[in-house]
Amino acid sequence: MSLTILNDSTRANTDAAFSRFESENTLERVRAIDLRARTEGLAVLSPTQDPLIPISMEINAEGQVTKNSLGVLDLAWQAAEHPEWAEQITAEVEEVRQRIQDAHGTKLRFIIWAGMGGSMEDKTAYNAAGLFRGGPRFYSLDSTDPQKLKSIVDDMQKRAGKPIAELLPATLVVGMAMGMTSYEPVVNLEKLASLYDKFGIDSTANFIYMTLPGSILDNFAGPRGYRRIPLQPDNDNTTAGRHSAPLTRGTLYPLALANQPLKPWIEGAQLTDAEVKDALKLAAFLHANGLAGRDKVTLLLPKSWVAAALWTKQDVEESLGKSESIGIKIVIGERVAPRHYHRSEDPKQDRVFLAIQHKGEPHPDADGIGKLRVGKYPIAIVTFSSKAPLSRYMQFIHYVVFGLGVLREMNFVTQPAVELYKAITSEIYKEAATVDGIRNTEAWKALTTNAGKRWKGVVGLETPETLAAAIKGAFEHRKINYGEFTFFGDTRYSEEGQQLRAILDEAANRIFKSTFHMVADVYEGPAMNHSFHEMIIGHGKCFSIVLLSEKQARFAVAGYESDYHTAQFLATCQALRKKGRIVHPVLVKDLSPESMEIVEAFFAETAREFKAPAQTQAPPPPPRTFRPRTDGPRYDGPRSRAPRNDGRRSDGPPRRYPSRGQH
Repeated sequence: MSLTILNDSTRANTDAAFSRFESENTLERVRAIDLRARTEGLAVLSPTQDPLIPISMEINAEGQVTKNSLGVLDLAWQAAEHPEWAEQITAEVEEVRQRIQDAHGTKLRFIIWAGMGGSMEDKTAYNAAGLFRGGPRFYSLDSTDPQKLKSIVDDMQKRAGKPIAELLPATLVVGMAMGMTSYEPVVNLEKLASLYDKFGIDSTANFIYMTLPGSILDNFAGPRGYRRIPLQPDNDNTTAGRHSAPLTRGTLYPLALANQPLKPWIEGAQLTDAEVKDALKLAAFLHANGLAGRDKVTLLLPKSWVAAALWTKQDVEESLGKSESIGIKIVIGERVAPRHYHRSEDPKQDRVFLAIQHKGEPHPDADGIGKLRVGKYPIAIVTFSSKAPLSRYMQFIHYVVFGLGVLREMNFVTQPAVELYKAITSEIYKEAATVDGIRNTEAWKALTTNAGKRWKGVVGLETPETLAAAIKGAFEHRKINYGEFTFFGDTRYSEEGQQLRAILDEAANRIFKSTFHMVADVYEGPAMNHSFHEMIIGHGKCFSIVLLSEKQARFAVAGYESDYHTAQFLATCQALRKKGRIVHPVLVKDLSPESMEIVEAFFAETAREFKAPAQTQAPPPPPRTFRPRTDGPRYDGPRSRAPRNDGRRSDGPPRRYPSRGQH
């Protein structure tokens, strides 16, 4: 592996940041701290002993270390000492298969994996990258929208040509939640379990789950007799959900179920000292450019690994999005498009580029990378050997995140913003149960009271004029430097959701990129509330547009209603506002073809409300000041395949949507 850095105007700061790792013996210290935590226990550790402890462990209000979270690094260190792990995990997976065979006399055909955010994005990436090809059909159940589970069941029945009652015995259901308070997987497991009960099928052999002892998921699944699988091969709990790849059972089980060889995968995650140093040098480069205001990292991946873009984004942003003074935004799903960028010498230029190459594989952005070099944009190029598995890239990114955490003196393993949104969701959902439904809650009433008429009978809470004015005002007052659309609904399996995703991708190009030269993300909620919203709430500087269809889907056969899903939408809006962030909720009448056309027209009209780009330039941002944390001493000893989103279709008439009968 090799690292090349070009056009780095902050080279002196990059070199100074990198020298800290060597002068402060960072790697040796973190290994020693981890070993002590694993062998002597957490009680011997104190946040004041070493600055690495407050950035890599969970600490309670009393200053006690409550969790060692260095599994993100130490599982690779331990794997080198445990070559038997590959065979051990493979044997465990075969036992899971055999239990289904023994219980129902059928082979495993389908996998439904229920989780949120970091507990899902690695599997989704593997599936999109083709790593599950040839194994059981894999489905990511990462939403409490009833439409997602309904669409999964519909797809299973269509592929097999059999009713769901005949397919459930051949289905493995996995629940995964690495937080004590994650309720979303329980919602989905509860509905899936009810399907087995409805058809009189014993589900004991078909359900397994991975979580912390005593969590909400454990309290649900344990009493039902479902089998809890320890997340880590060392049977410890030292990883966050987003850090479960590439070496926990949560990431190895689905690979083994798809008959992927685990030995080269596990060995691939064991980086050499030189590769770790390159990861830390890249962290220094990104940190220095972030201090200079270039905190939008445009990620350019090779075709074979492009499916890992969303995983990368989550790993970095959820880990490092906590500080208002300095952030790091990973931009994915873009082809190099200089027309959307400020010139490299422009003070408003806030991008830095990271190109990943797989040796011997033509890069899809090769021409664009050449243009960036000539245009003097700062760019880092990391080249992996042709034999490097995806696990090597993933572990490399973990070291980059660790390095940024060290340089920014920031805890990279916690997720406080996620906990805020989950707590508000719980309150709203509990109220809904006492007032006969989510539409009778105070949160829903507050959102919809005096909302006015829908725009063209479809879009509520906003008009193109009010939305455009809000965006323009926030931009001109330097309150925002990127935008986002979050749709609370399934955009992966349902055709309507896929169509709305395409509309939002185009709106992001028209409104934020073409007009203001800002990056813009398009998400599906609530899955991404567990990742990107950590940065939106923590770092801020974002204009959020959050959408919900007023006509919610229901999955009648499983008794699945949308109250919890809607509560998550309302809680997201409240959490953002509570932290002083800019959020504009938008209600859509339904997802019919007619409504789709009006939604697209709504955002096209919003874009037309803006003046020409040259007339809407904001003044240069003030110099960025970074204030490191002060709660611990400095050491004084020797951070789906992404959809194409390049702005090629920025004008033109609305696309035509088929009626339901034409699908």
